[in-house]
Amino acid sequence: MIKQLLLAASTALLLILIAPRWSFGWLAPFAILPLLLAVRDQVSWRKRALLGLIAGIPYWFVVCLWIQHVLAVHGGLPVWLAWISFLLFSFLKSLHMALFAILAGLFNKLRWWYAPAIAALWTGIERTHGTFGFAWLALGNAGIDAGWLLGVPALVGVYGLSFLFALAAAAIASRKYAYVAAAFMWPILVLPSQPAAPNQTALVVQPTMPQASEWTRELLDQKLKGLTAISTSDPTQAPLLIWPEMPGPMYFDADPAFRDLAINLARPFRRNFLFGTVTRAPSGAPYNTAILLNRDGVETGRYNKMNLVPFGEFVPSAFAWVNRITQEAGDFAPGDKIGVFPIDNAKLGVFICYESAFPEFVRQYSRDGAQVFANISNDGYFGPSKAREQHLSLVRMRAVENRRWIIRATNNGITAVIDPLGRVTDTQPEYAHQSKPMRYGLRSDVTFYAQYGDWFAWTCLAAALIAAAAVTMKKSNTQRGQ
Repeated sequence: MIKQLLLAASTALLLILIAPRWSFGWLAPFAILPLLLAVRDQVSWRKRALLGLIAGIPYWFVVCLWIQHVLAVHGGLPVWLAWISFLLFSFLKSLHMALFAILAGLFNKLRWWYAPAIAALWTGIERTHGTFGFAWLALGNAGIDAGWLLGVPALVGVYGLSFLFALAAAAIASRKYAYVAAAFMWPILVLPSQPAAPNQTALVVQPTMPQASEWTRELLDQKLKGLTAISTSDPTQAPLLIWPEMPGPMYFDADPAFRDLAINLARPFRRNFLFGTVTRAPSGAPYNTAILLNRDGVETGRYNKMNLVPFGEFVPSAFAWVNRITQEAGDFAPGDKIGVFPIDNAKLGVFICYESAFPEFVRQYSRDGAQVFANISNDGYFGPSKAREQHLSLVRMRAVENRRWIIRATNNGITAVIDPLGRVTDTQPEYAHQSKPMRYGLRSDVTFYAQYGDWFAWTCLAAALIAAAAVTMKKSNTQRGQ
């Protein structure tokens, strides 16, 4: 059993190494191989579950270590309670891996269908992370820099790459190497074309606002004065100004001074202005909102964030002792409609921060006509962790799935422009208080994935569960016959 435990721990290590910080993406086809070897001869489902937990808990603990920082620094928890809460989070997230290990152990590695069944099982279970409230890095995200594979996400999303990597691992485990060759050769048939050169400009502001717990009017006015200065010093006269999601108390509806400032950043300069603010639902609960003003300073778009951040904008019921990290009283209310806004003769799709972790959600923007995406975010809550790089990796994959340029405006980094092949074409230094004209392009074509969504991942889940049920029934009937 010690050998099996070490193998399971090796999968945790490999999954950690393919994530941003190290980004050893070439290890992705081998990442779940040790776990498959650990569970293949393990009869007890309980021991297989334990092996899944051994693989899952260290992975989530290391990759999402920034959550402990959020809980302790911004959630107001004592350090010891923040650690306990984070360990509970890591355990709950690793239950997906435990289920995978339980079911993977049912399949006979000598059968021809073992590799595709394992790949389907991994892909289907991976898709359920978002359904149960928290999605982050998929296995397929490790392929973001593998250019010859990037036709796949435009067809079936990032889960298509997850399937290929899991298929390779299972094929190696069962010594059916033809599957490995097939997995990495057929994507060449759907290689994406190079995008046209960017021909649009946005002035993207990185304000580096402090994550202050106590805001005074004087502090707010001082910061707004600095923001105004870097928002009005643009020699290119870009027709679009973008501010990120802000940590400060900026209330477009309730604060006449801030409202006037926003209008005066749009109308006199004859430019569209996209910015983050806090508004109120009819119930009085706060919305995390993005607003677009047109060249006349008139509001032409308002988007209320639909996918709220656990611990940041609401507290999951299992963690009722955790404080919220914002100053708003009560949980944020989710919006109910995606934000596709008109900018001159084009359409801009706006999603906020953590929403970039949801492929099924973001693809609706291009399906509904958005020709360029803007992701406004405040990654300052992450602290000095590698969550910034992880978050950027998620946004890059959304660009690939939808074949869209994405303008990513953040409070203190990583502010960037990403092209339809997921490449960062321009960026700003982290923690720099500055603005920069950044070039982007427009596209109107709709990818197969954007049109049809996660049918592939859900089909994988259904097929894998049916296969697991069939194998279980067959074994049960065999045992009765004996």
